[in-house]
Amino acid sequence: MFARNGAFRLFTFQGIGVHVHWSWFVAAMLLIQNPVGHYSGDAYLWFVLEYLALFGIVLLHELGHALACKQVGGEAHEIVLWPLGGVAFVSPPQRPGATLWSIAAGPLVNVALIPVLETINWAIHAFGWLPGVNAHIMLHAITYINYGILIFNLIPVYPLDGGQILRSLLWFVIGRGRSLLAASVIGFAGVAVLLVLAVLGRNLWLGLISGFVLLNCWQGLRQAMAMSRIDDLPHRKGFACPGCQTPPHIGNYWMCSQCRTPFDTFASRAQCPNCNTTFTTTRCMTCGSSHPLSEWHTSRPPPPPPFR
Repeated sequence: MFARNGAFRLFTFQGIGVHVHWSWFVAAMLLIQNPVGHYSGDAYLWFVLEYLALFGIVLLHELGHALACKQVGGEAHEIVLWPLGGVAFVSPPQRPGATLWSIAAGPLVNVALIPVLETINWAIHAFGWLPGVNAHIMLHAITYINYGILIFNLIPVYPLDGGQILRSLLWFVIGRGRSLLAASVIGFAGVAVLLVLAVLGRNLWLGLISGFVLLNCWQGLRQAMAMSRIDDLPHRKGFACPGCQTPPHIGNYWMCSQCRTPFDTFASRAQCPNCNTTFTTTRCMTCGSSHPLSEWHTSRPPPPPPFR
């Protein structure tokens, strides 16, 4: 992905590497010239502080995704901040509830910041704690930035948080592949609206975001079609992945690492029928996790077949 190329590490928090893409600094120079707040006098320092506040809010938003994903047993190794915002590279367990929490936690960070910022704004007006007009303006600008990030991310257009939340909710009803397919199709409609707004408003940033969303919608559509084909395959009764609770498919979808023979590990009890290699764990085709075959049983396993 573009965001990962050309990024360098800033620090690590809770095992999550925080990176910044080199183009972020180019965008910073441009955006500092067009701040949200209208400052008075020699205001360059306030422009910089406002952009650093934007950086901090986006970082907290992405940390919300990453920490929530780890909380439900998923993996989150890095966050990359780049001109179009931030990307938390997370892999939640392939369950709708776990995915929903991992995605919703980002916007919930912005929701949690609202009473904090509004209380500070109220206290400043009531008691005059911050000296100078520019300090008041900057705090108002930070509050508006937080609202803007929250509202934009909740637009139900995949892969924005709103689109992924919609996909997770649909997952409960229509399944993993079809939910992604529906979210991607809705995302294409949203991209069309964003592109029209970008052209009418001559907004370069909105145009770039529209292109990013379009690319991800296309990738999501292709992934959804592949998922749907897999989900439609027949499943084996009496077994389920301990990680995602998905029943395994019936067929020769596992490959022997020794002789490269495809086989059905559940039919042969985790043993290659060609070279008799026995495997200690079985990989789930849905979530990618590996577990001993004994942990896959949802009911008492049948007795072994008689020797012939």
